[in-house]
Amino acid sequence: MLELAILGFLYDAPLHGYVLRKHIAALTGHVRPIAESTLYPAIKRLEKAGLLARATEPGSVAAPRHVLTLTEEGARELRRRLAEPDPRDITDENRWFTVLAFLRHLEAPAAQAAVLRRRLAFLEEPASFFYDGDRPLRAEELDDPFRRGVLTVARATSRAELTWLRETLASLEELGDCRA
Repeated sequence: MLELAILGFLYDAPLHGYVLRKHIAALTGHVRPIAESTLYPAIKRLEKAGLLARATEPGSVAAPRHVLTLTEEGARELRRRLAEPDPRDITDENRWFTVLAFLRHLEAPAAQAAVLRRRLAFLEEPASFFYDGDRPLRAEELDDPFRRGVLTVARATSRAELTWLRETLASLEELGDCRA
């Protein structure tokens, strides 16, 4: 998720590490705060892999600052990761939001639609956080008001996302033949 966010934000524009960290924190920080000790090793891995480049420019007050830029190989890797997201990127809400934040970088509506269809299929499967054996429990079946709350909020969120997914898929299909 972190590497995808780094590649995605750098696809938009070259950034200083500090600014990149602020952008990532705005996207994911409420769930998973991004520490320098996590971000900078990820940047170094991506740089070593040839997916981004670092240039030094004079600092405004003190030490020089490093500007990070996505390479052509990095742009290809971002588009590959977006077109072929890991199953966890589809099923984990926080990872999904990271994919969704950069999905516009897949230029073909058919490729965008294929990713959205995977999420739609996942959301349409009966599921719950709580089960009676193998049977998913519904909010109305629970006496515990807190677990009922979890399911009620999750249901409302899923319904909103399902509506958005269906509307967006329909609009992508208007742009071309996106049915797979």
